Amino acid sequence: MKQFPPSELLQSLPKQFFASLVDKVAKKMAEGHDIINLGQGNPDQPTPPHIVEAMQKAVANPKYHKYSPFQGYSFLKRAVAAFYEREYGVAIDPEKEVAILFGGKAGLVEIPQCLANPGDIVLVPDPGYPDYWSGIALARAKMVMMPLRAENQFLPDYAEIPEHIAEKAKIMFLNYPNNPTGAIASKEFFEETVSFAAKHGICVVHDFAYGAIGFDGKKPVSFLQAEGAKEIGVEIYTFSKTYNMAGWRVAFAVGNESVIAAINLLQDHLYVSLFGAIQEAAATALLSSQRCVEELVALYESRRNTLIDALRQIGWDVAAPKGSFFAWLPVPNGWTSERFSDYLLEKAHVVVAPGIGFGKHGEGYVRVGLLTSESRLQEAAERIAKLGLF
Repeated sequence: MKQFPPSELLQSLPKQFFASLVDKVAKKMAEGHDIINLGQGNPDQPTPPHIVEAMQKAVANPKYHKYSPFQGYSFLKRAVAAFYEREYGVAIDPEKEVAILFGGKAGLVEIPQCLANPGDIVLVPDPGYPDYWSGIALARAKMVMMPLRAENQFLPDYAEIPEHIAEKAKIMFLNYPNNPTGAIASKEFFEETVSFAAKHGICVVHDFAYGAIGFDGKKPVSFLQAEGAKEIGVEIYTFSKTYNMAGWRVAFAVGNESVIAAINLLQDHLYVSLFGAIQEAAATALLSSQRCVEELVALYESRRNTLIDALRQIGWDVAAPKGSFFAWLPVPNGWTSERFSDYLLEKAHVVVAPGIGFGKHGEGYVRVGLLTSESRLQEAAERIAKLGLF
């Protein structure tokens, strides 16, 4: 059989760092070991029943058996606008300032293709979500990393960005609450971001995937709450984390209408919008009681407290995340993040994600997910304690 080589574009895509970790975990599981997997980012709770029921009912509607409108149903875009007004006090034009997405990842990968030309600079957080890199590669643009350091609360320092880089930059990715660090951002930081981006003509793309998940009574801030944010950027919000709808592949972008128009234009050439029943279920999620969200956040906070307390008890000096469902933990002195991760898998059968997989400045840390029961989190700490590293 003839082998057709992939295009240069496909060959230029970043390698999936975590594919090797998945293979290592699968091998250990095949050997019959009891693996506690804290390295993944897949929500472990089911979608709330009222959302599932809305979907089940909508599936029987013949209207949804036809093609959906290219840019999504207006009822979902109106629901998005109502959600932003209710949750953040932000006014959104449902027809001009909302784009329906096939999951948040799709939007994050699409935007560089919408706005960047080959060779253009895109500012990217380091450490950060690796799929930002994929869209930049597809656009044949150039990444410039913005270090996120503990001493700056894992926020980028715009004073570190050289003037010539800032002037050439077309896009900036941000993500708070942050994956992988669990850091949050303030309205003041976003106002500083708006000022910096406006000065240099940069489009800000705020990945608000963990927008619902803030701890200690602090609700995460939307980028669009900063004055002038819609003038220079967009925010991407997914149903995956807030409503445990990761497998449903539904999200939206809100904000600057020229960026929304560009996303819609690209998607017109790729898709014929989402299955209408999913859109109806998504609208139900946004407009109905948010009690399920409150209960989910309380569950993650309880898990966070259990994990952090257990790790501190074994002598591991760790900081509690302020948001997201991840904890960002320093590795012991003398270890790299990948070697430490391999050691935990081999000796304790505990999976964590090495920080180097999120960028150069992720070295020295591992990411741990709060996506299993408190008893398993406690057991993971006990297994690690037996290694005598702390």
